[in-house]
Amino acid sequence: MTTSASVPTEPEDAISRSGSVTDRLVEANERYAAAFADPGMDARPVLRVAVVACMDARLDLHDALGLELGDCHTIRNAGGVVTDDVIRSLTISQRALGTRSVVLIHHTGCGLESLTEEFRHDLEMEVGQRPAWAVEAFRDVEQDVRQSMQRVRTSPFLLHSDDVRGFVFDVKTGLLREIDPT
Repeated sequence: MTTSASVPTEPEDAISRSGSVTDRLVEANERYAAAFADPGMDARPVLRVAVVACMDARLDLHDALGLELGDCHTIRNAGGVVTDDVIRSLTISQRALGTRSVVLIHHTGCGLESLTEEFRHDLEMEVGQRPAWAVEAFRDVEQDVRQSMQRVRTSPFLLHSDDVRGFVFDVKTGLLREIDPT
């Protein structure tokens, strides 16, 4: 597993040593592009699968699932929950780009387990406008996976809802645990 362990833990140290974090990322891209060779792929995933997962930085989905570049579509958001925008992305993935399977991955120790919808109220008090989106916080990760599976299976926009499976990734062991949808 590749990590950023050599990056200073203090944001101020990272910025003072080599510019902003974004500058560091742009420099890394320049090194990447110097050795880049067009793989000759199109946007259709080889395995015809879309993976919906949490944006948590501890999840290295390609390594955890044995995936290579071009194998899948990856859709990530806070909690890996199935929102309207996830349905939008899955619909495009299926109808325009040929995916047939959906894998949902939540994880242990998710930050959404410590939030509530009160987060939206706090934002409204701070900025003077209530967000249009829901936080989608949850207390029971397994139940939230079930809810996400149900949202995919019942969406009228998706062509393929028969191969939808949900999992919880254990951030301590790296193992997936499949969740029974019932």
